[in-house]
Amino acid sequence: MELTRHQIREIAFQTLFALNANKQTNKESFFEVLTDGKYGDEYPKYLDELTTGVVDHKEELDNLIEKYLKSGWSINRIAKTDLIILEIALYEMLHVDDLPAKVSINEAIELAKKYSDDRSRKFVNGILSHALEELVK
Repeated sequence: MELTRHQIREIAFQTLFALNANKQTNKESFFEVLTDGKYGDEYPKYLDELTTGVVDHKEELDNLIEKYLKSGWSINRIAKTDLIILEIALYEMLHVDDLPAKVSINEAIELAKKYSDDRSRKFVNGILSHALEELVK
């Protein structure tokens, strides 16, 4: 059974959260733990693309997020869960060609519903909607 992109995003979120807490986290081992070893060493390519892409483009993604924050707010004030959700969605919007931006936004909102609260969901939606407006120009 193959993982859906939704499931891959969720695992990418969990992996990036673990990497944020401990830079020594091994992505492949973490994947195996998260999936109870059901997939053996079949580490999904898209999972690697998301986790590696977000890590490699973190500065670019965080600068974009910071651009849409209200005055007086900084990237350091954003809850780590929300920040990682935003980074994944923006990475997809900027670097994944075969995916409509609105799908990335919807998936980010779903992650925020599951791992954050209603205020976070609205915050994530607001930041990504502003980014989409700029990207479409």
